[in-house]
Amino acid sequence: MKVYSIYILNKAGGLIYQNDISPGLNKLSANDYLVLAGTLHGVHAIASKLKPGNQGQTSSSEANSASNSKVNNSILATGKYQNPNTNKSGLQSIETNFFNLYIFQTLTGIKFIVITSPNPVVHNLQPVSEGYTSTQGELNKQFEEVNHIFRNLYVAYSDYVMKDPFYSLDMPIKSTLFDTKVGEAVI
Repeated sequence: MKVYSIYILNKAGGLIYQNDISPGLNKLSANDYLVLAGTLHGVHAIASKLKPGNQGQTSSSEANSASNSKVNNSILATGKYQNPNTNKSGLQSIETNFFNLYIFQTLTGIKFIVITSPNPVVHNLQPVSEGYTSTQGELNKQFEEVNHIFRNLYVAYSDYVMKDPFYSLDMPIKSTLFDTKVGEAVI
């Protein structure tokens, strides 16, 4: 799996970081990157509201706050690492023949977006026997790789952006040290 691009969106959907990892990709204009960020934020917000069978149940914000408090209490009680991905109901991935896009959302609403090469096994389906394919294991492997990348990006963001005394929240990230750590995270 090859990482093409990484984007970070603030909680309002503004693009605060953009890094095209792979050389040779077609470059978008600054305006195109902003439109892409806003579109992904909007689609994610709409997808999080589209849950079938939601009549008569608690609202998603009440359910999210209850699940977040459970996660926070379990972190305090166990002292163990919990996956900080809170993207349980919104858009999580898009798979095409040309790229795969994955979205990771933190508790604070920051969205990390990673665009990777498509999974070659999925797009070159070879039947194993009577219509069954062996792609489920490959998909799980790719999701595990992407989650590892997200975890590394989140740690780098926490350490090198949020702890920077000169960084203002929701402003574009201009840190060469963070750029270096992002490059290391995707290798």
